[in-house]
Amino acid sequence: MDNLYESIEALCNQRGIRPGRLCNDLGLSRGLITDLKMGRKKSVSAETAQKIAAYFGITVGQLLGQSDSSDILDEVDVAFYGDYKELSEEEKKAVRDMVRLMRERRTVL
Repeated sequence: MDNLYESIEALCNQRGIRPGRLCNDLGLSRGLITDLKMGRKKSVSAETAQKIAAYFGITVGQLLGQSDSSDILDEVDVAFYGDYKELSEEEKKAVRDMVRLMRERRTVL
């Protein structure tokens, strides 16, 4: 991601809207866009990135300027992350254990 603000600004320009309208439409703080523009903030939460990407009909990876398909953080990843945050500590541990097991299994195959 070179510059998230530039990416958002370009998408707004392509659709003929101002970044402030994007914020209003999505219920985001205008200060967020200002912070991105001024460089005080370099990124946004996964949930916010998903909202912005969905608003423009693109993937989060495209919003972040990722071109290699293996690096794209898609909607499934973002949705999973959101769901993961809601899990109890015991459930999170179980998920981490499953991931660890899958990694070990992959190295054996």
